[in-house]
Amino acid sequence: QVQPVESGGGLVQPGGSLRLSCLGSGHTFSTNAMGWFRQCSGKDREFVAGISWSGLRKYYTDSVKGRFTIARDNARKTVYLQMNNLGPDDTAVYYCVQEADDYGMGAAFTTADYWGQGTQVTVSS
Repeated sequence: QVQPVESGGGLVQPGGSLRLSCLGSGHTFSTNAMGWFRQCSGKDREFVAGISWSGLRKYYTDSVKGRFTIARDNARKTVYLQMNNLGPDDTAVYYCVQEADDYGMGAAFTTADYWGQGTQVTVSS
């Protein structure tokens, strides 16, 4: 069973920055789109950012555009989410997802894809 592993979550002050890392799994990492979702307390899980298998296409939800950046390092089988100018509304459990198919654009993921356990991000002073 493929399961990516997130790290880098924690407590940060408003206006601060944090970088999440996700270690992918499997020999097909370089051909898999990757993404990040988050789930705020009492809310549904929502899409945050995605990156295509090639790294050439990136997608962001409107609320994080200009603040968050997704990137991948195939040599390390790792995808990153750089989060800047964080606010309380960014507090959530952040989940990494690795697509089950190949050559995806990173704009959409499903329950059939491979999901991590999540890492908590708390923005508070």
